[in-house]
Amino acid sequence: MAFGIIYVVSLLPLPVLYVLSDMLFPLVYHVARYRRKIVAKNLRESFPEKSDDELRRIQRAFYHFLCDYFVEELKLFSISPDELRRRMVFKNYEQVEHYLRSGRSVILYFGHYCNWDWISAIPLYMWDGFRGSQVYHVLENHVADKLMLYPRARMGNKNVAMHEVLRYIVNSHKAGQPVGIGMASDQVPTWNNIGHWLTFLNHPNTPVLVGAEKLARRFDIACMYLDIRRPRRGYYEATFHLVTDTPQTDAPMAQTEKYYSMLEQTIRREPHLWLWTHNRWKRTREQYDAMYGDKAKQPN
Repeated sequence: MAFGIIYVVSLLPLPVLYVLSDMLFPLVYHVARYRRKIVAKNLRESFPEKSDDELRRIQRAFYHFLCDYFVEELKLFSISPDELRRRMVFKNYEQVEHYLRSGRSVILYFGHYCNWDWISAIPLYMWDGFRGSQVYHVLENHVADKLMLYPRARMGNKNVAMHEVLRYIVNSHKAGQPVGIGMASDQVPTWNNIGHWLTFLNHPNTPVLVGAEKLARRFDIACMYLDIRRPRRGYYEATFHLVTDTPQTDAPMAQTEKYYSMLEQTIRREPHLWLWTHNRWKRTREQYDAMYGDKAKQPN
């Protein structure tokens, strides 16, 4: 029933859905005040050099975009491949093809920036033998989980649960089939998954995931970063940039730190397009050290 309702709404043209987004904004921003305290706190601590007026403008622009993202997600349930290809443009994807055709898998780093789910349009740009996939966190609600996975797989990508990534890559390598696998690595790690601490958006002790780097080192996987822009409403441009193609000889955590540096540059360019509703810095180094004692002091 939920799928049927969403699918019918998704058949509306995007200009009509954007009218729905404009109507949704005052409800989310003024009435529900959805996570406004967290967003304001994150922005204030990330950009101490900006005035209160600047921060308020960024905050309002972010909520306008969040409503747009919601209706764009609805559209992904029925949008045609031709229309998605016209609205989600990829640049420099030939470099990804180069590694895959030479037999090397590719990890694609990206963040919760712009419309990260429209990145699933990548197979529309690749050759027929391209094996694209994306890592996802399984939702507790079974219905919500299925609704999340359906649009992400429509263009030919395979959804890989976080706990199955290692097995997926091992099996792919055994079969001699290089894969391109997308990882949004900017989410908050659980306590036992914190692999490194670094400075990110003016926060000197930001806990981060390092699973992508560990996989790249183990299987000699080339790593790319996807820098996304939104030139106008309903249109995105994504450019591939090399993070490393020598993961096994790079210094420890160099790959992870480079990704976060590139992501920060992207966010600072247009801050309102990142997902500020995440309580990104809720885990502190002090809490971690108290919980894990001597183990926390060991080098990552």
